[in-house]
Amino acid sequence: MGVAVGPIRVVVAKPGLDGHDRGAKVIARALRDAGMEVIYTGLHQTPEQIVDTAIQEDADAIGLSILSGAHNTLFGAVIDLLKEREAEDILVFGGGIIPEEDIPPLKEKGVAEIFTPGATTASIVEWVRENVRQPAASGG
Repeated sequence: MGVAVGPIRVVVAKPGLDGHDRGAKVIARALRDAGMEVIYTGLHQTPEQIVDTAIQEDADAIGLSILSGAHNTLFGAVIDLLKEREAEDILVFGGGIIPEEDIPPLKEKGVAEIFTPGATTASIVEWVRENVRQPAASGG
């Protein structure tokens, strides 16, 4: 497989029953404005739908937004499905209302980063640029 070219592609998703998507839309817009291709899946997505979208769209990363408290279950399900489908090269990060004590176990499961309330869009964009594959134009 060759080196990926073009902008970083990120699927931004709202898994589960959480109906609040303002934060996800803000992040999606910030990533888009930073030159990334963003696929926003909308509300009430299952882990299967999210992983299917990421694979079909040849995404480099999945950004999950959860406010419902189901982060341990839903983040874990996305990670497990990526492993099952041999798509572990798709980086998973997330944010929302996630207690500090839940962050280390999520990272142990394979979530690359968690952004809690107060994280700036600039810090999220910077993290994605530094941790997701570099576009070919950067000389990478």
